[in-house]
Amino acid sequence: MAGIDGRRRRAFRTRAAVVEALLDLLEAGELRPRADRIAERAGVSTRSLFQHFADLEELHAAVADRQLERIALEIGPPATTGSLAARVASLAAARAALYERITPVRRAALLHEPFSRAIAARLAGMRRSCRRDVDRIFPAELERLQPAARRELRDALCMASSFSAWEHLRRHAGASAAHAERVVARSLLALLTAARRKES
Repeated sequence: MAGIDGRRRRAFRTRAAVVEALLDLLEAGELRPRADRIAERAGVSTRSLFQHFADLEELHAAVADRQLERIALEIGPPATTGSLAARVASLAAARAALYERITPVRRAALLHEPFSRAIAARLAGMRRSCRRDVDRIFPAELERLQPAARRELRDALCMASSFSAWEHLRRHAGASAAHAERVVARSLLALLTAARRKES
């Protein structure tokens, strides 16, 4: 029994080392690390790498779950109370912290999303979570609207605070993180203010 337990512990440590190694490589900007690079970083043989994961899909799932664990430990939720301006600023700051933290891994995930059910499912879950944040942070502003207008505003807020918007600002427009955060906050506040004026 002790021998079996020891093997299980070693197998668990090896799996964890492989997952951490792949995440580290992704965060260093290697969007598609080769198996030998992952094995070298994890301190295991390439053969051992494939002994601990049935296929790439299983490895992708483990890496995605570990990334979500890291994020949960490092990034706090945006505020749900306070003035409209304060809540907008909190959401923009939270998104800035999140996106700056996950950008390299998210870029790699987006490359694999069409081909990996595991990655697609985790990304869909994060998008739903961002949508729930909008509902929690701006309930009064959304609930006062008619259903069609509410959905339109919710979708607009989600788009303005999305990773796609952040990536456009940081990667394609060349904006600094601070500038991008201000643009997100300005966009959110403009959408909410316009909806309130239209409703009144």
